Amino acid sequence: MRYPPAERLPIIDHLHGHRVADPYRRLEDPGDPATVRWLAEQDRLCREVMGALPSRERFRARLAELGAVGSVTAPEWRGPHAFTLRRSPGQEHPVLCRDGAALLDPMRLDPTGLTTLDAWQPDPTGRLVAYQVSRRGDERATMHVMDAGTGATVDGPIGGCRYSPVGWLPGGTGFYYVRFQQGVYLHILGTPVEKDELVLSAGEGFSYGLGISADGRWLTLSAAPGPGTPNDLWLADLSAGGDPEFRAVQTRASGARAVAAVGRDGRLYVLTDRDAPRGMLCVADPKRPGEQSVLIPQDEEAVLGAFTILDGPELDAPELLAVRIRHAVGEIGVHDLATGERLRLVETPGGGTVGSLTARPEGGHEAWFTYTDAVTPATVWRYDARERAATLWERPPGGVPIPPVERRQVSFASADGTPVRMMVVARPSPDGRPRPAILTGYGGFGVPLMPGYAADSLAWVEAGGVLAVAHVRGGGEEGEVWHRDGMRERKQNCFDDFAAAAEKLVADGWTTPDRLGIWGESNGGLLVGAALTQRPDLFGAAVCAAPILDMARYERGGLGPAWRAEYGTADDPEELAWLLAYSPYHRVRFGIRYPATLFTVSAADTRVDPMHARKTCAAMQWATAGDRPVVLRHEPDVGHGARAVSRSVALAADALAFLSAHTGLDSDPPGLAGDADRVDAAARAEFRPGL
Repeated sequence: MRYPPAERLPIIDHLHGHRVADPYRRLEDPGDPATVRWLAEQDRLCREVMGALPSRERFRARLAELGAVGSVTAPEWRGPHAFTLRRSPGQEHPVLCRDGAALLDPMRLDPTGLTTLDAWQPDPTGRLVAYQVSRRGDERATMHVMDAGTGATVDGPIGGCRYSPVGWLPGGTGFYYVRFQQGVYLHILGTPVEKDELVLSAGEGFSYGLGISADGRWLTLSAAPGPGTPNDLWLADLSAGGDPEFRAVQTRASGARAVAAVGRDGRLYVLTDRDAPRGMLCVADPKRPGEQSVLIPQDEEAVLGAFTILDGPELDAPELLAVRIRHAVGEIGVHDLATGERLRLVETPGGGTVGSLTARPEGGHEAWFTYTDAVTPATVWRYDARERAATLWERPPGGVPIPPVERRQVSFASADGTPVRMMVVARPSPDGRPRPAILTGYGGFGVPLMPGYAADSLAWVEAGGVLAVAHVRGGGEEGEVWHRDGMRERKQNCFDDFAAAAEKLVADGWTTPDRLGIWGESNGGLLVGAALTQRPDLFGAAVCAAPILDMARYERGGLGPAWRAEYGTADDPEELAWLLAYSPYHRVRFGIRYPATLFTVSAADTRVDPMHARKTCAAMQWATAGDRPVVLRHEPDVGHGARAVSRSVALAADALAFLSAHTGLDSDPPGLAGDADRVDAAARAEFRPGL
């Protein structure tokens, strides 16, 4: 291929004794005329390559069908009112509803589809809602307050609220909120934003969490220097009046993460991984928050997550529901609230993901949760403690037939002998021959990669491909030790695990290296970038989405400074050596036959600077040998987070068609045109692009 020329500059930084070449630094500046010209030519090349892909339109049509089926979330109760997000067939964005009636539709705010509803929180009565919207993907939201009964705006805007938590005061007179990387503030309705009181600021770059007890008395605040890092946690009694006095529940010095809440029974509940890397639940007197005792001890094979309390008068004794992740499969345990003893498990629909555990703030015998897996769209279930059973509460409003598939969890050894798990999803194979496959993973910030229905995953599998999800170190599937074994100086473990997963797929006959594609986004894009530069022989194709790739300069853009605790910093000589050892941009070598690679970026991404993909794409286009293409898909007006369904369909179709063309998947598979064995006509789907 004839690639758009990008000038290679003789830029070499001398950092702590390292000679760090950076020939494409000019591409860091999106406003540089040379960068503008280069991007325009890359866009032309991308249109040419994508337009020639034989399965592109078929994937686009199938994904549009799957994306039109809608979605629904578990109810958030406030007084008599239930708040949910719903997306009906044909809608571009989910709509915030109260008691089933539309309350806020992003498309009515902006018919272009470029405005997203990023977060929302009703007041204790359900009369008011604080909501946050952002435009063109920048995620720097503004907060507004609306009257849920009339739809009228009653306060705002408040700027700088990036997915801010909101803690409403009793009666809806005001709320605590977070200004991004600045601190926690108190806003009283009807007063100018300039008058908002700064309640807590821990330092530059910190992220914050907050919550208020159901009776409005107890305020919990947390602060952490970055995602997935140990945090400080405080508790304050608001009933005393005046400036609240904050008492430490846990400090960063413990090296642990924790969240806390005061229950209706007056006890402080602290979920922490201090001396319990898979998590435990402790209790204390709120007046002495540091004096904690263990209520639910660590499970040696499962990671403790969300919990809620059921204590309605209909029950013989209060119960505590606790969600755990057991080897990347969700479960709900029922515990005695007084002793912590596990009484039983809630029967869930299968071995998938349990999420969004909610209950009525004033108490009761019911809880709601969502369930999804690779072939089951997210549905809402209701657990009744009186009946000791969960029943289906609500499906999304649309429907789509689902083909029969096989799901299998396999285990394999990584380079250092560590056992790693992987979920493999495929249609039944009559002959057992190797097939085109996609391997994906994440491996960062202690975030678990859980089973979930995704339109692009289903489209790939029903077309005849294999989908494999590797639970590599750095994620949270096996707790904090698993996370720490894949961060900082141990980051290479993530890439070794991923390569071992690919080798397992080949060894077990699922696929072959030339038929194996990889796909990852954000930190998962770093995983893919490292894999294709370290083991180009092992893969036939790659989709590298919104990736972090220049590890010597990642701190200079986006949210990079907040990730130092995860990756390390180039300012430290030892840590720079860790980063350069695997930095994908710096590992590109001339004359290597790299996999066919599609970089996808969004120009308005405020989390991961698009310069990573621009620079590495230019380097690989210069370096690669053979006829496998290296292409950059550059999209304006969207960012790292939510986007309109139609844009998600277009992106996923391009990625799937690219992987299909370069892994040998039949360009006209019957599964895309309509199969007689799509048997589950009652199934419902939620569109979640990006595998």
